[in-house]
Amino acid sequence: MPTPDDFYTDAQRALQQEGKQDKLADVVVHAIVRDELEEIHTDYINSRDYFFLSSVNAKGEPTVSYKGGDVGFVKVLSNNRLIFPNYDGNGMWLSLGNIDETAKVGMLFMDMVTPWRIRVQGTAKINRDPELVAQFPGANMVVDVHVDVVFQNCARYIHKHTRVEKSPYVPDAEGKAPFPAWKRIDPLQPFLHPDDQGRAEHEGGTISEEQYLDKVAKGTS
Repeated sequence: MPTPDDFYTDAQRALQQEGKQDKLADVVVHAIVRDELEEIHTDYINSRDYFFLSSVNAKGEPTVSYKGGDVGFVKVLSNNRLIFPNYDGNGMWLSLGNIDETAKVGMLFMDMVTPWRIRVQGTAKINRDPELVAQFPGANMVVDVHVDVVFQNCARYIHKHTRVEKSPYVPDAEGKAPFPAWKRIDPLQPFLHPDDQGRAEHEGGTISEEQYLDKVAKGTS
């Protein structure tokens, strides 16, 4: 079980003392922070179809990415290990590049309806094991996370939202997904992955950047 001194940094401690909240901060760690997943965490993670992933590169520059899939696309393999798929993206590889460099990640699982949230801080690596990748049709690799700490978080500032619809771009059971509109933008055609070369012509033709932005504005991208 993490202790407050293990969990908090010196800078966090200094601010807790300045705000006269150091005793409260200690109690919170004992109450909610764990070094492995418990049933309440596992059940919640299994019910989610998206989360926010934070990572940092070797220069100390952070980024945050939205990750979505089917319900349960983050799989809990044990009380200190979980995996999630990497699907086709925009070719930047920011999060996975950061993971390859520094390994440290933060995962924020949100429920915008109830609302509720759980946070996982872990040490991650890229895993290309065919058996693991095969669990996620359409994935090109998985991220393998060792859970360092996990805790549920106060939800009072979470605005309640209602789900409208599931993204149609989540790969189906065969790993197939619709061709995204941004890959139809005319100037991008020479730079697409070889597997995507020429597909725009069979998916309604190429479009301009302005037409793509119009689709974004209308929620049809």
